[in-house]
Amino acid sequence: MRKGLIVVFVLTVFVFPTLVSAACDLEASLINQDPYPAVPGDYVKLLFQLKGVEDVGCENIYFELIGEYPISFDPGVNPVTTVKAGTFTSNFNSFLMMPYKVRVDSDALDGDTPVEVRFVSTPFPTSVPQTFFSKEFNLNIEDVKSDFEIFVKEYNPSTNILTFEILNIGETDIEALTIEILSQEGVVVKGASRNIIGSLDSNDFTTADFEAKPSKGNIDLMVYYTDSINVRRALNKTVYFNPEPFEGRNTGESSNSTLYLIILVVIGSIAYYFYRRHKHRQAEKKLLR
Repeated sequence: MRKGLIVVFVLTVFVFPTLVSAACDLEASLINQDPYPAVPGDYVKLLFQLKGVEDVGCENIYFELIGEYPISFDPGVNPVTTVKAGTFTSNFNSFLMMPYKVRVDSDALDGDTPVEVRFVSTPFPTSVPQTFFSKEFNLNIEDVKSDFEIFVKEYNPSTNILTFEILNIGETDIEALTIEILSQEGVVVKGASRNIIGSLDSNDFTTADFEAKPSKGNIDLMVYYTDSINVRRALNKTVYFNPEPFEGRNTGESSNSTLYLIILVVIGSIAYYFYRRHKHRQAEKKLLR
């Protein structure tokens, strides 16, 4: 009698859950990824859907998103969702929606990379199942962030016009590029501290002019831009300024001033010549009378 009870118990523990899981028809799918594509080093929101939860034969349902490359969870986040089968979700839907917010690995490669979920039905709601159904879904990843090389191209001490040259060294084109000189010691900005430049293609360059009086040393800048998935980003850059190469240069304004002076001298000399000639003729006419 005791042996018979043991056999029944073993069948109940090991065989019955398998039969229940086999009879329970669960179907998992990835409904949404935001943003699309995901960006290395940033967060991405994933929304999964599990159909079949209305079947009371599923008893207790266990669903988990595996936090392995290329995704990870913040500390304290529980990747497991459990629900009692036969319970309708909001609006009497017969499926379960599971949202996750995960971080994408900063070294993740561009393209589709699989993420794995596992799920199962079990009669034991408090225990972790030992056998799972697993399924993989592709997470689309693309590095849409950009970076910039910035240096001082020109500085005119007479006009205090400071010109930066900006090179887009990222692999994607950007929009709404804006350069800002941050408030700091050693740099006095006259007028606007922001300069809106516009679009800038990958490996292309542009310039931005400011009226400022910088001292020798670092200039802290903030670079704002909109990436290819329409996300506004900000990047801090530091540019070293040395005024010595820009001092005592022939800027072209002095050359123009010299040219204007020569023209005025020539015109003045010609006018004086004709004036003296006219006076000389007037004197000759008086003598002839």
